[in-house]
Amino acid sequence: MSEVGAAEERGILGSIKPYLEKESLAAFFLGVSSGFPFALLAATLTTRLAQDGIEKSTVTAFTLVFLSYNFKWLWAWIVDSVKLPVIGRLGLRVSWMLVAGLLVIAAVFNLALADPKQDIAWVAIAAIMLGAAGATFDIIIDAYRIETLKPYQLGVGSGMSQYGWRIGAAGAGALALVVAARTDWSIAYMACSVFALPAMLTALILGEPPRHRPPAERTTIPQKVRAIADPFIEFLGRNGGLLVLLFILVHKIGDTLANLTFRLLFEDLGYTNDEIAIYDVGVGFWALIVGVFVGGVLYAKLGLKKSVLIALILMAISNLSFAALAAAGHSNIGMAAAIGFENFASVYGGVVVVAYFSALCDLRFTAAQYALISAGASIVGRLLTGTTAGALIEGVGYVNFYLLTTVLALPGIVLFWWMMRTGLVDQAMGTAGKEDGAEEREVFD
Repeated sequence: MSEVGAAEERGILGSIKPYLEKESLAAFFLGVSSGFPFALLAATLTTRLAQDGIEKSTVTAFTLVFLSYNFKWLWAWIVDSVKLPVIGRLGLRVSWMLVAGLLVIAAVFNLALADPKQDIAWVAIAAIMLGAAGATFDIIIDAYRIETLKPYQLGVGSGMSQYGWRIGAAGAGALALVVAARTDWSIAYMACSVFALPAMLTALILGEPPRHRPPAERTTIPQKVRAIADPFIEFLGRNGGLLVLLFILVHKIGDTLANLTFRLLFEDLGYTNDEIAIYDVGVGFWALIVGVFVGGVLYAKLGLKKSVLIALILMAISNLSFAALAAAGHSNIGMAAAIGFENFASVYGGVVVVAYFSALCDLRFTAAQYALISAGASIVGRLLTGTTAGALIEGVGYVNFYLLTTVLALPGIVLFWWMMRTGLVDQAMGTAGKEDGAEEREVFD
């Protein structure tokens, strides 16, 4: 073999090898379990309600159940510091993973038994319960992932997590559609509960994450109050902490607003369940595979900051593709193209943005701080979707709605660019992204 050929082979193997490390594979399986509750509450529940004849304003109002994810920071400190009785002997992170997984399974079965035609209130309560259980599952999954990955693995690990998340969401969504078309929605939801198992089994097999720092013993009331406040005081006390929080709040408004309305567009354009499963889920799956790989490669080649800026631009542009689909009407090729580009942009963005958000955490407060970060990343978009999206679509139409979501993505792009120029991106990093000074420069240059 020539030297050039050998170098190319080493380059290819070198690009693939990080994805096969046990920490990266663990991040993948954690992502699978993290993605499925979201899918059951988002696209799948939207489709179920729409097919049952529920009006659009009510359907979009159901997106408010995602506020459980946005307020999970209120109880994330419990996952960080409270040792569970009996099962706690397995370790703080492992025991919480098992308990949260069982709560999600129970909540899925509860939602499965609710009938929108007979009792929409029960469906709403069941959805809220699944949202709360899924948010708690997310808290422990994110903490476990961040504390398992080494600093140099954050990019690839975040990519594998996003890959798993998309597969969990797409798999649960496709399974629900196919089973519901052949049986009913109750059986479809129950079948999807199996997606909780990968994270639970991962925690049992790997045990406690190596970078987990056990919480300090807190016995008095003032100490317990500090357990709640310290993660937020530490984060906001950093140089640039407030601007980073502002970026977290605004960077995904347009993307969230658009993503939570796609299934309404598909229903109004007359797509069948099988067409949605093939073009939305099927084509989207291959696009996310490419997006994960490209995200990992560009993260390594360009560094975190440039990669994040590119991701923000791509996610803004992806909303335009749905404006084009809405203007074109029912088109399988158009749907495949729009979903393909959106999934590529979102999952590429997921790789680098999640890596950035993970690196912002202080390892003493991983669960609480990442809960705050991930909750803030979508709260504004979800509030707007739940309160105004349905009315906006009915008032201005799908084309203008998706053009508006593109404009709403611009402030996040400008703010991150300015943070790069002023050095605030580096100054606000947490210990999760640091091993020593050289490691910090290598990862974030």
